[in-house]
Amino acid sequence: MPVLRRFLGTAEGIAGGAILLAIAITAVLASVLFPGDPLAIVAEPMLQPFQHQDAILGTDRLGRDVLAELVHGARTSLLVGLAAAFAAIAVGATVGTIAGFAGGLVDEALMRVTEAFQTVPGFLLALALVSVVGPSLPVVVTAIAASAWTQPARIARAEVLSIRERDYVASARAIGMHPAEIAFREVLPNALPPVLTLASVIVANAILIEAALSFLGLGDPNIVTWGGMIAEGRVVLRGAPYLSIFPGLALVATVLGVYLTGEGVVEALASGRSR
Repeated sequence: MPVLRRFLGTAEGIAGGAILLAIAITAVLASVLFPGDPLAIVAEPMLQPFQHQDAILGTDRLGRDVLAELVHGARTSLLVGLAAAFAAIAVGATVGTIAGFAGGLVDEALMRVTEAFQTVPGFLLALALVSVVGPSLPVVVTAIAASAWTQPARIARAEVLSIRERDYVASARAIGMHPAEIAFREVLPNALPPVLTLASVIVANAILIEAALSFLGLGDPNIVTWGGMIAEGRVVLRGAPYLSIFPGLALVATVLGVYLTGEGVVEALASGRSR
């Protein structure tokens, strides 16, 4: 595929793709590499890294394997990031398409709702929703998506406004296609590529918000998260800094990989349009 070749021809694409591929493989194989409950006690508490063969990266205050938690935490972070991005783009693209294609009062009403959501910082909105509904993975994903759909909606609307007057849309109207069918079958697919470029930003932001919520104790208590691991290590930061350093490095690597991958995709698409 030409886009894939251009993507692999960028330094950002190669670096970001390699980081994300390694993390994704780790997340997929988490149950194979570390079967059983990652929250189970496996050794003495507070074992230092590289001192015990059953816990290579040491153990936390309860004697849980840090490496097992890291690997299973990768699954949680990627799941939250991808699910929140998918939901945000789906909702945003739908709202933007309806607003741009319908115009008039419908456009005005939907854009005012969009602006109302944009006035609230994303993290505060997610924090409020999780605090009210309760901490669980579906609630966290929904809360993050609720704070991230506005930008895709505005971009989708702008694209639809420029597309809806083109000849093939007029031809679809002339042959009697239903407006909803025209909007979602003819217009939306052509308006979607610019919206999809936001995916990497939404994924990275979702991973960070989930980590922040878990750090504050608002993550799912039954699932390992990197934010929860950092919060756990904060209590013994002076005596066992590795408990916060390892998940912190994993978080940085994942966000960096997502960002670089997004930059590579944007550069590949830009070079394709310039030809």
